[in-house]
Amino acid sequence: MLIITADDFGAERKTTDNILLCYRLNRITSASAMVFASDSIRAAELASGLSIELGLHINLTMPFTGDGIDSKLQERQKEISSYLLSSKFSQIIFNPLLKKTFELVFRAQEEEFVRLYGKSPAFYNGHHHMHLCANIVLGKYLPRDVPVRRTFTFAWGEKGSFNILYRKILDYYINIRHISTDSFHSLSPLENHKVMRKVVILSKSGSVELMVHPDREEEFSFLLSGEYLKLISSTELGTFYRLVKLRKSGMTFHNMCNKQ
Repeated sequence: MLIITADDFGAERKTTDNILLCYRLNRITSASAMVFASDSIRAAELASGLSIELGLHINLTMPFTGDGIDSKLQERQKEISSYLLSSKFSQIIFNPLLKKTFELVFRAQEEEFVRLYGKSPAFYNGHHHMHLCANIVLGKYLPRDVPVRRTFTFAWGEKGSFNILYRKILDYYINIRHISTDSFHSLSPLENHKVMRKVVILSKSGSVELMVHPDREEEFSFLLSGEYLKLISSTELGTFYRLVKLRKSGMTFHNMCNKQ
């Protein structure tokens, strides 16, 4: 099963419109929404009449661009951003001095999502993947038994040993507390579409999430292409909602395929 998630829904008008077009043309299955962004309110209004599955795209690194945002919340988010972007190791180190700040900023975004969309997020991920930073993970802010995006999937040798080991430990933790796909990949870079073909093959025997960014011209063009449509038509598309049902029934997509 292949879940195709478009990130940054509501970030800005162009991004919102491109994502909605991809959804209407059946090129994506889900979208992760940003709150407190310049197009967040309009995006929520446009999505209200659609059945698109929406998750929360947690933003801890980029400035909030929406109107009328509480200045204290902006300052707290800026503190977190400064810390996380200060070093490539900041995200893997728990900062006790920012514990309450992380919780405040996380909860504010979660509550804003519910206010805009009238329901809880179907899944969680993060801008720059910071939903998996130490303060969020160890703070246990992400709800239990709810879909959470795992780390990028790499084979041994594709990254340094420490990098791969850290990802495997983090993915193991995610699978204990949450629900996640068997692997996670990005559409970019679009080099001969090798990644896309690999993802399709993997999705025929397991659950795979593919992250796409329709606001990027090269990706958007490929998402609308006949080649892309042919590739995704050769496998089964799904949603996080279906993944939850499978996991709660004690079944994996691989077992379901074998049963059929």
